Amino acid sequence: MTAVSRPPLASDERTQLTGWLDLQRSFVRTKCEGLSEADAHRKLLPTSPLMTMAGLVAHLRWNEYSWFQLNLLGVPDTGQTPWTEGGHPDAEMFVDDVPLGELLDSYDEECARSNLAIASRSLDDVETGPYAVQGEAASLRYILCHMIEETARHVGHLDIIRELLDGATSYDRLKA
Repeated sequence: MTAVSRPPLASDERTQLTGWLDLQRSFVRTKCEGLSEADAHRKLLPTSPLMTMAGLVAHLRWNEYSWFQLNLLGVPDTGQTPWTEGGHPDAEMFVDDVPLGELLDSYDEECARSNLAIASRSLDDVETGPYAVQGEAASLRYILCHMIEETARHVGHLDIIRELLDGATSYDRLKA
């Protein structure tokens, strides 16, 4: 994903929502730049061993897929997802053997698919998949707001983990 700017201050709602989501998405790759494979998969948090740089990128990729493909479009899960009935709830984060570059490319590709999924839909359109939250179908507007929150929260986790790994903050890397 290429560098993204904040959306224009006075733009319409769709431009604001998709712009803020794309901005947060762009930070994922920025926060991973220059990491070794060992650091990308290093487990720093004893109480959250799946929360690695690589694990978070994989988690974000599958969140994109879940909300935009499964939920919004209603694409059936025919076994393509990493989770299974009765399996580990965070199975998508088991990526010790997957190179970070591959995970980032997969994330970027999924974000592009997500953008295609929403391009021709109204913000009032509701999800068509069987995965509605609490039995109520979410609007595209809700999904975009949720994905901004989800992505931004995990970008914060990536920033903290990166600082623990090498002492650099994202602001240091952005200035370089």
